[in-house]
Amino acid sequence: MNRLTLISRTGCHLCEEAEQVLDRIAAGRWTRVEVSDSIDLERDYGDRVPVVLLDGKEHGYWRIEEERLLRDMARPPGAPRL
Repeated sequence: MNRLTLISRTGCHLCEEAEQVLDRIAAGRWTRVEVSDSIDLERDYGDRVPVVLLDGKEHGYWRIEEERLLRDMARPPGAPRL
C-alpha cells in the first residue's frame, strides 16, 4: 500500500506540479485520486486541490512542502508528526 495519496483534479495546473514533485521524490510510491469521482472528496477537498495525504491523513494542500514531506515520510507509519 502506498503511504502517499494525491487528491487531484484533471486540468489543474497546481495538481500537475504536485504530481511532478511526487514523481521526483516518491516515484511509484504514491496514488492519484480524482476529486470529482466522489461527492465526499469533492465536499471535503474540492476547493483545496491538490491535497496530499500521508498514511490517510491530510499532510498539505495547494503546494507540496518537500522538506517536511520527506521528513515525515522517513518516520514509520503511525509515528507522530511534528
